[in-house]
Amino acid sequence: MLMTLVFFVAGATLAAFTYESWGALPDIPGISLIETLGFLPALVLNLAVFAAVAFAVTRAEKRRTGRVEPIFATPSDGKRSGRRLLTGPWPFAWAALALAILNFATLLLAGRPWGITQAFALWGSHAVDRFGLDDPNFWAYWDEPTRAEALHRSLLTDTTTVMNVGLIVGALAATGLAGRFAPVWKIGIGPALGSIFGGLLLGFGAIMATGCNVSAYFSGVASGSLHGWLWIAAALPGIWIGTKLRPLFGLEPRR
Repeated sequence: MLMTLVFFVAGATLAAFTYESWGALPDIPGISLIETLGFLPALVLNLAVFAAVAFAVTRAEKRRTGRVEPIFATPSDGKRSGRRLLTGPWPFAWAALALAILNFATLLLAGRPWGITQAFALWGSHAVDRFGLDDPNFWAYWDEPTRAEALHRSLLTDTTTVMNVGLIVGALAATGLAGRFAPVWKIGIGPALGSIFGGLLLGFGAIMATGCNVSAYFSGVASGSLHGWLWIAAALPGIWIGTKLRPLFGLEPRR
């Protein structure tokens, strides 16, 4: 995961560096479902799609495994309720509720929905500048005023950077509380190549798609942007392809 993160940053930086070569690709104007349909119709449409997806995947899961993992119930593991509250496992619904509340809090505090990946391009660009590899000030990607401002500030004053650090620390804390922090420092050449290749694709693709599953999909759909739905429509086939490629990198046995 650490190796994937490093190359995620590298891929995002490469996308920022090559912005002139892909930034002029054909596109369509942004479409807001709220502005196009109105708030209530857009909300009803989104909820209807969510309900249809939930119905379809629930039926598929029941056919495949005979049951559906509950999202509101806490899995039984023999722990007392007080201890389980601190160390988990926790209901999946708690995570969904926390994501919604924190995204709303981000909107109030930062003036925009939750985003993650633009900070990776910023980190990489700072590293490129610090090591004298190039001058990101002349990259077309950073010409946009708000991006240029971020490039000239300390990383500690960048809201997305601080949130990303908090996200990593929170994930480590939750893993530690659950007793599952068991880092493995030795990995094979296959998994290493998978991490490198996957990280580069993640970083480059996230910058091109204006975000990852958080900023492009989650925040995109929540803000009423059509691009959030287009993102997941493209991501699902990509995920399917990725799972089929995993055995090539020794990430799971062939079937």
